[in-house]
Amino acid sequence: MSKNRVKPDPRLSREEFHEKFPPEVRWKSDNYSHLMEQPTLFYAVALILAFIGAGDGLNAVLAWVYVALRIAHSLVQASINIILLRFALFAAASLVLLAMAVRAALLLL
Repeated sequence: MSKNRVKPDPRLSREEFHEKFPPEVRWKSDNYSHLMEQPTLFYAVALILAFIGAGDGLNAVLAWVYVALRIAHSLVQASINIILLRFALFAAASLVLLAMAVRAALLLL
C-alpha cells in the first residue's frame, strides 16, 4: 500500500480500492478471495466423508486431485493469470468437487 501511495479509506468500494493497484497485485488479492469461496464447500464435503468413514479410496483420490487443481489455479492466478488456463483449472476442480459432493450425498441417503 505504501509503495502505491494508497491510504485505507473505508468509504471506498472494493472496486474503487482495487483500481489503485496494478493488475499483478489485484490478481493475488482476488486469488485470496477465491480461496474463501468454493473451497469452503470442499472442507464440508471432506469432513462429511471422513465422519461417515468414507474418506478413503476414490474419495481420497478425488480430494487430493481437487487440492492439486486448486493449487495450480492459485499459482496461475497469482503469477501469469492466463484466463483460459485459469478457467480450465477452475472447471476441472469444480467437476471433481461436484463428484465428491454427489458421492457424499449418495452415501448419506
